[in-house]
Amino acid sequence: MMSRNRVIPGFGLSLGYATLYTSLIVFIPLAALAAEGISLGGERFWAVVSHPQAVASYTLSFGAALTAALINLVFGLLVAWVLVRYSFPGKRIADALVDLPFALPTAVAGIALTALYGRNGWFGGPLEALGLKIAYAPAGIVVALTFIGLPFVVRTVQPVLAGLERELEEAAASLGADRWQTFRRVLLPALVPALLTGFALAFARAVGEYGSVVFISGNMPYRTEITPLLIYSKLEQYDYAGASALGVMMLLFSFLLLLAINALQYWSLRRQGGG
Repeated sequence: MMSRNRVIPGFGLSLGYATLYTSLIVFIPLAALAAEGISLGGERFWAVVSHPQAVASYTLSFGAALTAALINLVFGLLVAWVLVRYSFPGKRIADALVDLPFALPTAVAGIALTALYGRNGWFGGPLEALGLKIAYAPAGIVVALTFIGLPFVVRTVQPVLAGLERELEEAAASLGADRWQTFRRVLLPALVPALLTGFALAFARAVGEYGSVVFISGNMPYRTEITPLLIYSKLEQYDYAGASALGVMMLLFSFLLLLAINALQYWSLRRQGGG
């Protein structure tokens, strides 16, 4: 039997290059972060990561990221649905604008959102008159994280939705299913893995966001201070070990949450395959 020609080198060489590259880019920096944080010692490490200011920043960072990801889960699906299923003037422009948060510097996004939702902004003034304060409040952080996370859900769901056969919907309608039943029993099960992937990407992106949040949050300790900003403050004070300790906690929390999301996605795929 003749051996097949391979476009790339064999498994051993390819695995070696992949491992080396991943180690240089991901594993070694993360190991250095953990080593720097652990160098504080157990007692000092715990004192830094369990400080009330740090705990408040964890709650805000992960709570706002989770809220923004859930909002994008719903409206990202809606945007993807409109872009895939309908034709309208300016559709190409709207489709291109979805990727704008990818290209726009996050600091520029933060300045723009602050101008819009500030007390004298187009949206901020009327909303504040109704008792809804957005800028310099936790709500502003959610708005910023929603802005930067939307493309992840849309671009993950869009190709899956485009690949669904219309015949399935027509068959469901011919069997007497209404629109809601067709969506819930025919379309949604096929979209769940993509939705979970988009949710995980949007959540992970939001947890580590800094540039778009630093302007609109107000950076008030215990109220609107996110963990990345607290880490930056410690770096400005040359407290590298303390900043690394907070980074280790963020890494641990993020890993556990993403592991849970991936487990849920795996369970959904197994259930869908078994069905």
